[in-house]
Amino acid sequence: MKKAFILFFVAIFSGFAQNTTNTVSLNVKIANRFSDTITISSGRTFKQKVGINKKGEFQTTFEASKDGGLYRLNDGNEGTTMFLKNGYDLTLTLDTKDFDETIVYKGKGANENNYLAKKALSDEKFEMDLEALFDADEATFKEALAKKKANDISMIDGKGFDETLVKMLRPSFDQEEKFLLDYYNQKAAAKKMEGIVSPSFDYENHKGGKTKLEDLRGKYVYIDVWATWCGPCIAEIPHLKKVEEKYHGKNIEFVSISVDTEKDYEKWKKMVVSKELGGIQLFADKNWTSDFIKAYGINAIPRFILIGPDGKVIKADAARPSSASLTELLDSLVK
Repeated sequence: MKKAFILFFVAIFSGFAQNTTNTVSLNVKIANRFSDTITISSGRTFKQKVGINKKGEFQTTFEASKDGGLYRLNDGNEGTTMFLKNGYDLTLTLDTKDFDETIVYKGKGANENNYLAKKALSDEKFEMDLEALFDADEATFKEALAKKKANDISMIDGKGFDETLVKMLRPSFDQEEKFLLDYYNQKAAAKKMEGIVSPSFDYENHKGGKTKLEDLRGKYVYIDVWATWCGPCIAEIPHLKKVEEKYHGKNIEFVSISVDTEKDYEKWKKMVVSKELGGIQLFADKNWTSDFIKAYGINAIPRFILIGPDGKVIKADAARPSSASLTELLDSLVK
């Protein structure tokens, strides 16, 4: 879920205007750095790559948001969210061995950014409890969300933080609560489908003709619901290829169902070829309104489904190919 939190956080604030009129200064020292280049970005409007010396130090000055905005600093796959505003002069130190735990800001803007680092740790702790909470009843889950929101509010109330940051954060607490409740309801609905015969499909096969679920009876079926425009879906492709290779020749079929609209039909056909996608590549007949997609309540992708040889649902919301828990499950089932 950590990626989900980050994606949610970025999505909430990516719409804030980036009126670049002044500058912000950053002095950074990273112990045990992952790479020689650090990336600083803000949505799709700003991206800067900065070289870092052998001591793990770099300094940069750039035009920032006039009223303040959220940025990401990334060293390899690790990163942190910063609030930067014209006139800020910040020193940041961290150690990648304990990335979030070691972040310390000093200088103008330090209070706001030390808060964001603290919130990231608080969110990470909550995420560790989420899997257990997803198995709890709805009342218990809602109570946990309410406590989290109250804690989030207490961390900013009366702390003298920049008004722009506070205005950004306050509505995000409600939106995050809704986001997690929707996710809980989706998983709860998916669990209800486990053990029943799966809804079927009969979709166009990239190799020609049509393929229906019943054609695969007698084998395990791992389904990837995706689209050509979906970044997280495409990020899973290399992992999916590795899983397919691991179980090649065994009693399992890998099926990818595109929910692209008709206008992207040719794009889908070309991407299957250009990315050398394996398994069974299908195109849903009515994208998001296809009967199979609606039956599983799919409203976000990627989504993965595991069906047994008897046609019954094993996991209606299965682990991603990038998750070790998927191969652990398949190792216990597939011979």
